[in-house]
Amino acid sequence: MKGVVKRLKRWLHLGHRWLGIATALFIVTWFVSGLVMLAVGFPALTEAERVAALGTLRLDAVRLTPQGALERSGSPRFPARLTLAMRGSEPAYWITQGDGRRQALSAVTGEPFPPLTGEAAAALAATHPASRHTVDLGLVTRDQWTVTARFDPLRPFRLVGLSDAAGTELYLSAATGELALDTTRTERVWNWAGAVTHWIYLTPLRARAGLWQDVVLWVSGIALAGGVSGYVLGFVRLMRGRLTPYRGWAAWHHLVGVAGGLVVVTFLLSGWLSMNPRGWFGPRAPDAAMRAAYAGQTAPVFPARTDALAGAPAGTAALDFAWIGGKPIVVATGPGGAAPCCGTAPTPDAIVAAARAMLPGAALRSVTRLEAPDAYWYDRHGAPPLPVLRLAFDDPAGTWFHIDPATGTILGRTDRSGRTNRWLFDALHTLDAGPLAQHPALRLTVIVAFSALGLVVSGSGAVLGWRRLRRG
Repeated sequence: MKGVVKRLKRWLHLGHRWLGIATALFIVTWFVSGLVMLAVGFPALTEAERVAALGTLRLDAVRLTPQGALERSGSPRFPARLTLAMRGSEPAYWITQGDGRRQALSAVTGEPFPPLTGEAAAALAATHPASRHTVDLGLVTRDQWTVTARFDPLRPFRLVGLSDAAGTELYLSAATGELALDTTRTERVWNWAGAVTHWIYLTPLRARAGLWQDVVLWVSGIALAGGVSGYVLGFVRLMRGRLTPYRGWAAWHHLVGVAGGLVVVTFLLSGWLSMNPRGWFGPRAPDAAMRAAYAGQTAPVFPARTDALAGAPAGTAALDFAWIGGKPIVVATGPGGAAPCCGTAPTPDAIVAAARAMLPGAALRSVTRLEAPDAYWYDRHGAPPLPVLRLAFDDPAGTWFHIDPATGTILGRTDRSGRTNRWLFDALHTLDAGPLAQHPALRLTVIVAFSALGLVVSGSGAVLGWRRLRRG
């Protein structure tokens, strides 16, 4: 028996050594890049930025009705999104089809806009509130900041610099002129040391989503095995009766590893789970069939006259046309947020009735109106939309929908697996749980402290690994 235990300890030691040599530098860079990400997030076009870039909608110039836009688009079904907003100095209908295809039609003439030239892109960008002097930077099909598949329907892009103090650059869809993304100089520089490193977001790799996911899962999985074996080995060494049998870097690695090994293991485990291995965690948005059932209308029709749209509030940047439970809804979006307009506000009862159709085989178990964030309705980057309706169904997946009670917009979908992932990722990886979730400054301090502990563990391991390789 003693021989078996001895061999197991030997294999544990060898496994930790070589797994650590293979992944220690990855773990070091993950902790460093994670700290950078706390200060500078990955470039994204926020809703506030999108609305600000649109400018005020000129309803007096609109000549084409929503119905006319649908007919001109040739869509056989009501699109996933139909929006009236400005395109530079001209109002336009922006149409997103169910398969993601985009169209832009003039709300004055009804004609589609021609593909963007460099000159036309610079002119469009000149209407952006941050613009100082627009410069066409050329055509971009895919780069570091537009690498994911969600940008595919908008490619290629016209890249335009605004010559402002922040070094803002806009990505405009060459096909429609739609603003897809904005980036600043700070985001572009720091994200190389932040998200790009942390997520292994190299463009040639990330462009192949399946391969990228496999690479990240394998690298982080091997690192996790190294972390677990080291944490176990650290306690095995303590059982020898001395605080540590090592000296120098090895002593630091041992003692800090025992003290902070759980931090390393939980960060690695939650990071690995964030890749949703084997699709363990359910989707966060309703699928096309659910949205169609909620709308209760799939035909490409919308009964709104141009004079009826004049009831939109002053300062409106966009009007969105949709159906909820077979009834037309117009939502006006402006700097103050989104609200129904033109006499089309849905009632809570109508929203609930429409939502029941999304899961026809399941009973609606409860409807809860949330006035404040809770453990499952929150936003790590700010306050979530409130109030919100939570509709819980008794289907096998335990599905919840979160819906804006004012506009009827579906804000999210989660099932039992997604709620589990909330604790396995957000609670473990970002410490967004319990008292820390209520005190952002304290949570940030704890994350920095834990990251520093993880850096000592992984950094000392990298030093030891390098020394071992040098010895041969």
